Formats: sequence, structure tokens, C-alpha cells
Amino acid sequence: DKSAALDDFLVPHLAALHGAMEKPGVEVEGYFYWSLLDNYEWNHGMAMRFGMYAVDVGEPEKPRTPTPLAQGYSAIARDNAL
Repeated sequence: DKSAALDDFLVPHLAALHGAMEKPGVEVEGYFYWSLLDNYEWNHGMAMRFGMYAVDVGEPEKPRTPTPLAQGYSAIARDNAL
């Protein structure tokens, strides 16, 4: 579930990153989430969905839809706050 990924993965990781940035000598130049889009995993096919945008592989156009994870990350970046 993408909303669980926000609370269980992204927010704790960003909080830990923020804590590290407060330590002397630690320089953080950016943060990159693992995957923008759901993608094919060689050993799981399309069963594992962890992208910020869901990809509907059942449609020829493969439409992409923002997930709660994308919306949450957008709000964190926009507000510059957890």
C-alpha cells in the first residue's frame, strides 16, 4: 500500500536524513527516492509496486497515476517539513 510506504518508509528515512544533517561535518546534497514509476522486477514481475506513480500495465498506453506516496512526498518538499 502506497500510503503505508509514506508513513512506514519515506517519512522515517527523511527524518533520519534530517537528523544526520544536523551533525557537524555531514553534507547532504540531495535525496532520491528509489523509483519514480512502478517497474518490472526480474524476479517478481509487476507484483511489487513501489513507484511514486502507479503504472497500469493492462492498458496499451500504460497510464501513470500519482500515488498517496507521491502526493505525500510532494507536500513534504513543498512545505519543507515533515
